[in-house]
Amino acid sequence: MSDLQLGLLVIGAVAVVGVLGYNWRQERAARRQAQRAFASGHADVLMDGRREPTLEPRRAEPPAKSGTAPDERVDYIMEVALPAGAEARAREAWRSIELRFARRALLFISDGSARAALQLVSRSGAVSEAELVEFRSLVETMATALQATVRAPEMKAALEAARDLDKACAEADVQVALHVVGIAPGEVAFPDQGFGVERREDGVTLVLDVAVTPEPARSYEAMARAGRQLAQGGGRLVDDAGRELDERALATVGAQLEAVRQLLLSRGIEPGSPLALRLFS
Repeated sequence: MSDLQLGLLVIGAVAVVGVLGYNWRQERAARRQAQRAFASGHADVLMDGRREPTLEPRRAEPPAKSGTAPDERVDYIMEVALPAGAEARAREAWRSIELRFARRALLFISDGSARAALQLVSRSGAVSEAELVEFRSLVETMATALQATVRAPEMKAALEAARDLDKACAEADVQVALHVVGIAPGEVAFPDQGFGVERREDGVTLVLDVAVTPEPARSYEAMARAGRQLAQGGGRLVDDAGRELDERALATVGAQLEAVRQLLLSRGIEPGSPLALRLFS
């Protein structure tokens, strides 16, 4: 376990274990295995098996818009030189590849050339060698049918880079959960604040998904402020283990979020950016 992970999971003497949630590396592996075995889209159980509170399932990000340009930081990109007038046929031929790889596949066509790309890393983990080989073969077959020429980068280096990026993303894939207990679990909404609200039997849980949130520090401050506000009606603001969170504990958690943000920035990923939304979907 890395120093950053220890810092996120064990926040010293202030007893906020469980407030900063989860390194998702183990969850990613379990999700990959489950997806391949069952093709299930159900929300994952928390890593340690806790089921209460049940966090709101992550909303699936919409597929990338047509014409979205691939990014060499996260995509395996094949350059396809199309013959004159072949753009429409290329888009038609691409549909079967897009169907196979869903939103991980991108086709960007401009000035008679195409860039066919496969996203190498997502919350499900890094792409497998077999998937990359299949993608490359399908694109080469499409190019042959279109009488186009194709150039592709070396796969070994791409796979190694993908695994390295996946490790960094796993360390930065952190959620923060604050629980307000002892209040009526009525309808609570804090729109446009960057965090989610989930009802539980004895109150509510406030959740911040760090990597996909623009300006996570500001959203965390808003979430902590909301938690304190809700607790003023006779409730308590606590961590996963039911320990009360004071101002010092909340401030310590907030400071840890900057370490997560810096880790992402070191990879050229701004939290909440389109690139982050692709990687953490």
